[in-house]
Amino acid sequence: MKKTGLLNSELSKVISELGHTDQIVICDAGLPIPPNVKRIDLALTPGLPPFLDTLRAVLLEMQVEKVIVAKEIQTASPDLLKQIDSLLAGVEQASVSHEEFKQRTSQAKAIIRTGECTPYANVILQAGVIF
Repeated sequence: MKKTGLLNSELSKVISELGHTDQIVICDAGLPIPPNVKRIDLALTPGLPPFLDTLRAVLLEMQVEKVIVAKEIQTASPDLLKQIDSLLAGVEQASVSHEEFKQRTSQAKAIIRTGECTPYANVILQAGVIF
């Protein structure tokens, strides 16, 4: 059994296989997931697990060089955006329309679905390198 870090084997495996510029998505309970993308469904009940807890866990093991959010989060969930910004301080950030965000998810290596029910609680994380 793993001693530290992510205990979810699927999530740990996906992160370990990422190369530079590969992307994963952490999403709320409602984001549509394209059939061609690996789904890691962590959702248990509405709100569990929370989006931010999942993001924090992923950031323990993933080197992120860029984060992409939907523009709509700025007005619909500004407090959540502030927390995302705080967790990813110093990381390049981009925002796109929610429609474009959904289209971009089809290129992700995996989509991690949480039980979050906050509007636009979704990020695309682009892998960086540690050297």
